[in-house]
Amino acid sequence: MSNTNMNTQTTAALSAEMKTYYGMELLENAKPALVHNQFAATRGVPVGGGKTVEWRKFGAFDKALTPLTEGVTPDGSGISVSYITKELAQYGDYTTVSDMLDLTAIDDVVLEITDRHGANMGLTLDTVTRNELQQGTKVLYAPTINGDGTESEVLYRYQLGKNNKLTAALVSRAATALKKMNAPTFEGKYVCILHPSVAFDLRNDPDWIAAHQYAAATELFSGEIGELHGVRFVETTEAKIFRADDLLEGQRNLTVKADVTDGNTVTVNEALPAGELMSRYILVNGVRMRVMTNTADTLTLAGKITAKAGDTIYPAEGGAEGGAVYGCLFIGKGAYGVIDLSEGTEVIVKPRGSSGTADPLDQRSTVGWKGVHAAAILYDEYILRVECGSSYSDEDAAN
Repeated sequence: MSNTNMNTQTTAALSAEMKTYYGMELLENAKPALVHNQFAATRGVPVGGGKTVEWRKFGAFDKALTPLTEGVTPDGSGISVSYITKELAQYGDYTTVSDMLDLTAIDDVVLEITDRHGANMGLTLDTVTRNELQQGTKVLYAPTINGDGTESEVLYRYQLGKNNKLTAALVSRAATALKKMNAPTFEGKYVCILHPSVAFDLRNDPDWIAAHQYAAATELFSGEIGELHGVRFVETTEAKIFRADDLLEGQRNLTVKADVTDGNTVTVNEALPAGELMSRYILVNGVRMRVMTNTADTLTLAGKITAKAGDTIYPAEGGAEGGAVYGCLFIGKGAYGVIDLSEGTEVIVKPRGSSGTADPLDQRSTVGWKGVHAAAILYDEYILRVECGSSYSDEDAAN
């Protein structure tokens, strides 16, 4: 991103130097958030080619195990090409600045707002890519580490809790899974994008190699923090967190009021707005169930459960007991593609006096950005999402 040209639209009231200055300020503030985009195969915006971007995916040749016959030319093999398309979408935002604020503010208001819009742009486009990558079908759930050191297999997200951490052994399993799929590497290493809460647990492994130990010999990725078992780790607070909303405003959980045995109606102690929890998922004694409807004090469920008075009812769209689950992306080279951010993104500054009769007293100026973006998984088998808990599962919010 360091050599990217940022387009800037203004009226003639700003000098060319200021146009470039504000444009580069927006870009610089966007760069730290572009972690998910940096490992993608990039395509240019198809100017004049419609609203759909296309990536070509080439198939591999079968092994040529039949010996050649002397003097006979074989038939040869054709190449299979498939196409992956994605609809382009435009994103953007702006802020209106009053003349009084511009005149009385101590700081350069346009510059300050450009800073914040740069961060907003980066986060927005990064999140679009992240959400696409999270749709990958290859998932590995972190096992439960028991008190005696043994592991118990986990099959569902709602079973993941604080004891289902990302470990060195799990990293090795993820890297092995990518190797078995013949996923290409980034100069011999795979990449994992993870949240700081997960990195906190992983750094305690004795085999962990911090990035500063090899930085002199290797060009680091943006956000890179270290390496383990052939995987380079990139840390970002924008790594995906799955966590359920509270069941009631200001109240995380509910409590069973009366015993229920193999029934689909549960009475609770709390007062509920009728229909408030319809289609939500709850977790009772490890059983996940969808709420069909609710009255002021009862839940009608899609299936049957057994519970005792005093049992806790947790929201079940996240991990065990409603805690946070982290989606760690293990990636091979060429796994996904994005639009080249340098081509469709621009900062737009409209100074006071540029709106004509819409602003007769020259009271308003605006600062904003817009950008065209699209992201697509090209090789699903080159992306493995490892879902796990962490020491911070009880406190991190969904993003």
